[in-house]
Formats: sequence, structure tokens, C-alpha cells
Amino acid sequence: MSLFSRRFLLALPLALAACGFTPVYGPGGAGTALRNQVLVQEPTTQQGYLLTRHLETRLGRATNARFALDMTLETSEEGLAINSEGDTTRYNLVGRAGYALRDTQTGSIVTSGMVQNFTAYSATGSTVATLAAQRDAIERLMVILGDQIVVRLYTADLPE
Repeated sequence: MSLFSRRFLLALPLALAACGFTPVYGPGGAGTALRNQVLVQEPTTQQGYLLTRHLETRLGRATNARFALDMTLETSEEGLAINSEGDTTRYNLVGRAGYALRDTQTGSIVTSGMVQNFTAYSATGSTVATLAAQRDAIERLMVILGDQIVVRLYTADLPE
């Protein structure tokens, strides 16, 4: 390791401290402020359940919540690959989740937004294999959307 690399690595924590960097899970970080403080909206669909389950895994399950997270969820499926016989062999699963984090004490919306992503699955196997691949794609999509929401919540300006 060169002398420049060593100096850079030693100076990096000082530079981050000087710019106001706060670790998400450190004292005063957003991860600590939101942990077990967000009541996620009750799901009405299987996809909503998967998204809620992942959000509660990341944020904790609130008993006396300071914040409430309201969500809307939309998914659609698009055929991607069609073989010479006209059968669709691969599908794209697109998901959009709107969210609004509300302060339960004041009723005001702290942050809101929309996240979007996709996953895909193959439909070349048996019916059972295709259904299993579809369920797995749905679960992966809800994890991706949930992680995007959590990142946005961690970067929001939370009230004291």
C-alpha cells in the first residue's frame, strides 16, 4: 500500500466528520430514530403483506408508534420473450409503491414519494415451476421496493 493510500484512509474519517456525516444506525441517526417507531399500514393483498413484512423486518414492529406509513402498491406483468410457437417464455414483473410517512402526533406528512422497480421470471418449465418462479419474483420485487422505501425514509428530515 502506498503512502498516499495510507494517508487517504487515515484522513477519510476526519473528512466525513467535518461534512456532518452521521451513520444511519449511530446515535442520532435516522435508523435509530425510526427503529420500532413506524406503524406500517395494514396490508390488504398478498403482495402488500410481503411488502409490510419486509418493512417491519427493516424498521421494527411499532407498539407505540411515533410515525405511520401509508402505502399504495401497483404491480403489472409484461411478456418479454416469445418463442417461435407464440408462447411467452419470460415475464417482467413491474411494481410501483407510493408511500407517505405521517407524524402521528401532528398528523403532518414528514416525507412521501414513489418507488418503482422490476423483477423477471422464466415460464419455460412446468406449470408448477412457473408458478413458483412467479411467486419468487413477487417476493423479490417486494423486498426491492421495501428497501427503496427504507432508504428514502432514512434520508428524510425527521422531526425531533
